[in-house]
Amino acid sequence: MQEKIAVSRLKAIIGGTIGNLVEWYDWYAYSAFSLYFSGAFFPEGNPTAQLLNTAGIFALGFLMRPIGGWLFGMLADRKGRKISMTYSVLLMSFGSLMIAFTPTYNSIGIAASVILLLARLLQGLSVGGEYGVSATYLSEMATEQRRGFYSSFQYVTLIGGQLIALGIQIILQKFLLTDKQLHEWGWRIPFVIGAILSVVALYLRSNLHETPSFEQQQKSGKKKGSIGELMKHPKAVLTVVGLTLGGTLAFYTYTTYMQKFLVNTVHLSKEESTMISFITLLLFAILQPIFGGWSDKIGRKPLLIGFGVAGVLFTVPLLQALSQTSSIYSAFFLVMAALLIVSGYTSINAVVKAELFPAEVRALGVGLPYALTVAIFGGSAEYMALWLKKIGHEEYFYWYITACIGVSLAVYLLMRDTKKTSLLNNEKIS
Repeated sequence: MQEKIAVSRLKAIIGGTIGNLVEWYDWYAYSAFSLYFSGAFFPEGNPTAQLLNTAGIFALGFLMRPIGGWLFGMLADRKGRKISMTYSVLLMSFGSLMIAFTPTYNSIGIAASVILLLARLLQGLSVGGEYGVSATYLSEMATEQRRGFYSSFQYVTLIGGQLIALGIQIILQKFLLTDKQLHEWGWRIPFVIGAILSVVALYLRSNLHETPSFEQQQKSGKKKGSIGELMKHPKAVLTVVGLTLGGTLAFYTYTTYMQKFLVNTVHLSKEESTMISFITLLLFAILQPIFGGWSDKIGRKPLLIGFGVAGVLFTVPLLQALSQTSSIYSAFFLVMAALLIVSGYTSINAVVKAELFPAEVRALGVGLPYALTVAIFGGSAEYMALWLKKIGHEEYFYWYITACIGVSLAVYLLMRDTKKTSLLNNEKIS
């Protein structure tokens, strides 16, 4: 009987994480291929200005994430984790199809930019709901003893989505298309692939089991999934904001923005920057369950503090050294060192947030304050970095990251270790 339960739990976690992977692939394909399609949606001019425009739309997509966190979090707490995750992947698929088939600026003028913006807003809505609901689902399906390990797979698949996007980019760059073809029409291919993968994710999610925690709270008669109920937990909400602040900024800097940094600042080729990003992200993904399993043994707080201290001490030196290197090997090791530090946050942040809230507001509590913080700080990271570079003060961005990590470090030092105080421990998970 126990073996059957374990197999069922494993299938649920695999189904949930694969759907998460597809969603994040669709989200990251935009950033990975913006080097090629930025000229298709905006007037010809300065390449940095075109990247700034696509980064601006990237940031606006993030502004939809709090709405997605609220909408899909409320749906998950009221109607179930499964149905919320299914609807979110449908919305992401539609956004990808819009980008794939939108005519260029030269064909339809400003309408191309507007359609790109609308598609990105829909994707922002989708991914804003995805994080909180999938974090809740994985945390609720895992056993108490392995909760950190299993929930770390959310970031394995989140990073995996970016890896697939970069992998497709490498294949197109090196084996299938010329640079000219990628700029003219090849950039559309990953968005078509994303829409197709979404159909697979939809099938997997439609066959998921609901979590025992949700089924248990459905019988309780408590009010569920409302802002009013969430505000009964103000300390938990503020904790989510504080612990997310530095981590999300560091994560988006060293993953999403890093490919452009390597091209624009380090002056590596697009192919070299893509390869470095791919290999470092692959190793980064492998680190997540190692750190997650470690947190099950020593607690969540030591890992968060480790990230905070190392982030404050080494962010500026790492980025300064990276900006001055001319070696692809030095660039690789510097980026990898940064990602090793960030793993102290990424591997466990989802489970830490889930452990702060009761089942009736868990998806909303994890998703909404997280999405608000990411929208303000993660979503603006790329835009701010490019803007500061444009005005000649790129180094200010390094200190900005350091300051934000410092704020999060203060939260880590003051908060209790959620492994010991987890509200998930009070729920019967059979």
